[in-house]
Amino acid sequence: MSVQVELISIVVLAAMFVIATWRDINMGFLGFIAAAGVGGLVLGQTPEEYLAGFPVDLFLTLVGLTYLFGFAQNNGAIEVLVNWFVRLVGGRAGAMPWIFFALTAILIAFGALFAVAIVAPLALSFARRYKINQFMMGLMVVHGALAGAFSPISVYGIFINDYLTANGFTPSPVSLFFAPLVFNTVFAVAVHLILHRRIGLRAADDDAVEPETGISVRTTSRTRLTTQQVLTLIGLAAMAVSVLVFSWDVGLVTIVIAVVLAIIYPSAGRAAMTKVSWSVVILITGVLTYISVLQSAGTVEWVSAGITAIGIPLLAAALLFYLSGLVSALASSLAIIGVVIALAVPFLESGDVHVGGFVAALAIAATIVDISPFSTNGAMLLANVDATIRDRYYRQMIGYAGLMCLIGPGLAWVVAAVPTALS
Repeated sequence: MSVQVELISIVVLAAMFVIATWRDINMGFLGFIAAAGVGGLVLGQTPEEYLAGFPVDLFLTLVGLTYLFGFAQNNGAIEVLVNWFVRLVGGRAGAMPWIFFALTAILIAFGALFAVAIVAPLALSFARRYKINQFMMGLMVVHGALAGAFSPISVYGIFINDYLTANGFTPSPVSLFFAPLVFNTVFAVAVHLILHRRIGLRAADDDAVEPETGISVRTTSRTRLTTQQVLTLIGLAAMAVSVLVFSWDVGLVTIVIAVVLAIIYPSAGRAAMTKVSWSVVILITGVLTYISVLQSAGTVEWVSAGITAIGIPLLAAALLFYLSGLVSALASSLAIIGVVIALAVPFLESGDVHVGGFVAALAIAATIVDISPFSTNGAMLLANVDATIRDRYYRQMIGYAGLMCLIGPGLAWVVAAVPTALS
């Protein structure tokens, strides 16, 4: 590809952000248009080629999860789960953000790639009910996922350690796990300290719910579960087991369970469909479709090659971390980690940087931005936010993701620089 092609693709990406912000247009629509324009007109791709990056798995996941949890929200099954969690901690609402943080970390550490999708609906429902800051709760869930994401038996951890081994490097699974764990726990502490006393975003009907006291909250009186609630809870349990134990596709599983419920309760099925976050689905799938065209154009590799050509190893590492963070905010973190590690293999073979420190830092830099609504975790979080506050929640996510893009890779660089300086 010529340099002109890569520059055009970057200019189009910047224009997407400007137009979406200026005219309040769903950027997903702009992403589809950009994919067709750059892919078809500049790269000469066919529709099948420039639409090949459409994230079918993520589409099914977003639709399936919001559809299934639409049943749970409408029939009160979510309220039942919230009450159970309240009783679990003895009614101490202040402890719940950390319960959800730990729960998400444990689930993803044991291989649940979509742990945020499982925990976010419960966490946000709890926050909404007791007027806990919903943005803080979302951050706690995402940072929990990132804290446990690189365990030796997680998808992320297995991928990176196996890749290093296959390329002749000795992996450092302990440092790869604990560096992101400590890093995200520190961020979670900061988020909790700053935001936990602020009410934050509230939906139109939130005035009727209980406030957080910081000490204890009342649960609703024990009532007999309805048949629909029982079936919905069984469906949620089946979804969790199928994903965690059998590694089945979370999107297809949730769609199947939701359709079964809709067959039994047709009116409830129609009501649940209104909970599907179509605007979020369009936003995420459109942007990721264009990101795939950027990869086909060689834009990411072009920028990375320029960075790795820098003669100062730690400076090149810092720029690589910032590149991975910025691109990861718009795409799959796992894919970006794979691309950057592949590009950095000659860099690592030179011995100019500590392999374990570099890889751990890369893991942090590429995932700390996952609160972005364009990342998988961020998209799942946004999809479960009440529609009346979703736009404001989206803007807060963009702001926090921007902050993480600014400071996250720089702090991660310290993780890479220290072992190199000591060696």
